[in-house]
Amino acid sequence: MKLGELEKLVLHYLWNHDSRDVKQVFTHFERIRGGSLNTYQSTLDRLYKKDLLAREKVGHAFQYRAKVERHELIGQLIKSVTSDFMAEDDSSLVAAFSSLSKDFNVEQLDKLEQLIDAQRQKLKQEG
Repeated sequence: MKLGELEKLVLHYLWNHDSRDVKQVFTHFERIRGGSLNTYQSTLDRLYKKDLLAREKVGHAFQYRAKVERHELIGQLIKSVTSDFMAEDDSSLVAAFSSLSKDFNVEQLDKLEQLIDAQRQKLKQEG
């Protein structure tokens, strides 16, 4: 999945603000980025079609909200990029995360360890 620069900005905005209509999104970005109302409407629609936003009709306008959490999207993007380079029995992804972890602080490493332990427990319960 590819995301344009404006799509990324709008997602960040919606992660930090519950639901918004196109006019509210436009008003926020008009001051800092410019563009037309139609540009923001198209961007919201593209994100909706990519299944990253949910929308609900309220009055005459759609209210948009992020459908996926930030960490879920990052996971999807990582999977999308790495799937092109990995073989079935390849441990390159694990090695890549190990390489990335050198930049983590102690708290981030502790959190990663907790998440791995939770996933391990989930797999044990399922299997």
